[in-house]
Amino acid sequence: MNFELTREFVDELREAINQQDKRKAADLLKDFHPADIVEVYEELNLDEARFIFILLEPTRAADVLVELEEDDREHLLDDMPGDILARKFIDRMDSDDAADIIAELPEDVKKDVLNNIADREHAGDIADLLTYDEDTAGGLMAKELITVNENWLVSTALREMRKQAKDIDEIYFVYVVDDSGILKGTLSLKKLLLTDSDKIEDVYDKDVISVDVETDAEEVANIMNKYDLVALPVVDGINRLKGRITIDDVVDVIREEAERDYQMASGISSDVEATDNTWQLLRARLPWLFIGLVGGIFGAKVIENYEGQLSLYPEMAFFIPLIAAMGGNVGIQSSAIIVQGLASNSMGIESNFKKLIKELGVALLNGASLAAVLLAYNLIDSNSIPLTITVSVALVVVIMFASVFGTFVPLGLHKLKIDPALATGPFITTVNDIIGLLLYFLIGHLFYGILS
Repeated sequence: MNFELTREFVDELREAINQQDKRKAADLLKDFHPADIVEVYEELNLDEARFIFILLEPTRAADVLVELEEDDREHLLDDMPGDILARKFIDRMDSDDAADIIAELPEDVKKDVLNNIADREHAGDIADLLTYDEDTAGGLMAKELITVNENWLVSTALREMRKQAKDIDEIYFVYVVDDSGILKGTLSLKKLLLTDSDKIEDVYDKDVISVDVETDAEEVANIMNKYDLVALPVVDGINRLKGRITIDDVVDVIREEAERDYQMASGISSDVEATDNTWQLLRARLPWLFIGLVGGIFGAKVIENYEGQLSLYPEMAFFIPLIAAMGGNVGIQSSAIIVQGLASNSMGIESNFKKLIKELGVALLNGASLAAVLLAYNLIDSNSIPLTITVSVALVVVIMFASVFGTFVPLGLHKLKIDPALATGPFITTVNDIIGLLLYFLIGHLFYGILS
């Protein structure tokens, strides 16, 4: 059943907390999924959240920790001793989730937690994962998986799989390795149950897709999306199996990347939430607004430099907002298409030059269509032939420039290993405003000089 948080429920839970009624608070939350408890947590203050957190049984509390946002988790675990954190929570987590949480801790607490994990093999797996960058396949993977040796008999494999499965929540694939741990393929449970052969080497699928531990997380997401994978094995430089990445980890990557791109396109320079404090929101938004202010000043200087032209032909001023708006809109459209293609790895093998030529053609057709409408309007509404021609020609030129600029900039940033989402939103709008106005006045100066 889909959970819906209500004000009445929060008030009832808060009343139980204020009265220190542990039994009632626990009863209110007993049937909640960990993700639902996180939603409740966000409505409480820190003391209230800690009160309900200590009421949860350890395995459920560990699941709640995994679901929490990083900042909330940091506040909740603040001042918690490393041995308590290790024994009550980390011991009950998958290696990838445990590594994510431990990575956020101060160095001294991190060592304390690792030293207090009862299962030393589990501690070793977590320590291994901490050596990888969080935005790589190694940082995403979990160590929990089932492996069988290609030289085993089917009966031996089944016996070993039963032992390994005890520590794994979800079994997506069984991986086949050789004596050196080199990944050889995958084993279908269906084939294993139906086979007449007694040898694993006769049953397993040798066609396996894998990624290196250093593969970028975004590329991992693209590979899993392209091949419709629910799990992906991770190997090292010599193809030894190191772990697996599951679809839930990749969904988190896709969501975080989409949030980053959207915020950047909206003119927000860092990851923020609606619940962040005033200083955090100000720090994230002010830099781009400052860039917009500087761009506006340059735009005003362009108009100031052509003040004489405007005093002679004041009717040109009426179309300044139109030219600026169209340039900005077209630039955002072009850059958004390129950024989307780069993010989804669907740009194809077409060269950048061909992409620019294609975009130029689209811009020419768009500009001609819109300019024709504007030309018809001005012929009906205005007696000024110079103005009519100036505005129509300027619109075509500005649209073509904005389209090519909006295509070129994200491609250039991608080439320089800079997030191309930087090229959307305020950056494109500001530059196109300035260049669009400059082109408008230059064309006006030319045509008014010829036709007047």
